Amino acid sequence: MNGFNPLSETSVTRWRPLSDAEFGRFREILYREMGIHLSDEKKSLVAGRLMKRLRHYRLTNYSDYLEMAHDARNGEELRVLLNLLTTNETHFFREADHFTFLSGILRARADSGTFRVWSAACSTGEEAYSIAMVLDHSFSGHAWEVLGSDANDDVVRRAKRGVYHIESVKDIPEPFRKKYCMRGVRSQEGRMLIGESLRRRVDFRTIKLNRPLPPIGTFDAVFLRNVMIYFNNATKRDVLDRIYPLIKQGGYLIIGHTESLVEFGGAYVKEAPSVYRKP
Repeated sequence: MNGFNPLSETSVTRWRPLSDAEFGRFREILYREMGIHLSDEKKSLVAGRLMKRLRHYRLTNYSDYLEMAHDARNGEELRVLLNLLTTNETHFFREADHFTFLSGILRARADSGTFRVWSAACSTGEEAYSIAMVLDHSFSGHAWEVLGSDANDDVVRRAKRGVYHIESVKDIPEPFRKKYCMRGVRSQEGRMLIGESLRRRVDFRTIKLNRPLPPIGTFDAVFLRNVMIYFNNATKRDVLDRIYPLIKQGGYLIIGHTESLVEFGGAYVKEAPSVYRKP
């Protein structure tokens, strides 16, 4: 009929639902590799995000995919698995009061040498570039550096490119938009590029916060926002202990508004909502 044949059972791939045991194994992998704790409610999220890999390899169950990802010959697949299960949600100048506070820090620490800021969970780079815009605008004539890092190397590559959907510009203050952003034309219509003069001053690296940190120096401010909500208390303490020595005396740790250091912040003095200073 009209060039179509009835569907037979053998023509339809039957996937076996993600079992609790399989979900537990994926949860263990993510915790071991990234320090991220998945709640029971994330089971459907895991099933949905990994289904594309089952389709890619024409597998019918998650156990076979687990074995494939664990196979040393498929090291690349473990990287893909971790990147798919890592949530990356951000936008330019998110929680804008933190950037206003950053401008004040600049004035107070103008004579402290090169002013360094680390965006420790930068996702696709919007936070790191927002920081860089503030520094370039408010710290004219002084040396500054921005490091952006994330455990997901896919989003780090995207951050380095500095290309975003044109809708992203609505979150960028107009003076910064005019100075630091370029609108795409022709094949790049609908996209926006961070200007090269700013892009080359932001360093992006893949760094896992639940592992020993590489030699990245010390910082006047560390943005550790909206990432600790994915850690359990033990991992939170380990991450905070690793970062503490990298904050200069009098420097700042800035976390997300939904996060708290009530149980872990004894080494810091609270300066403002979700902003802590190292004495």
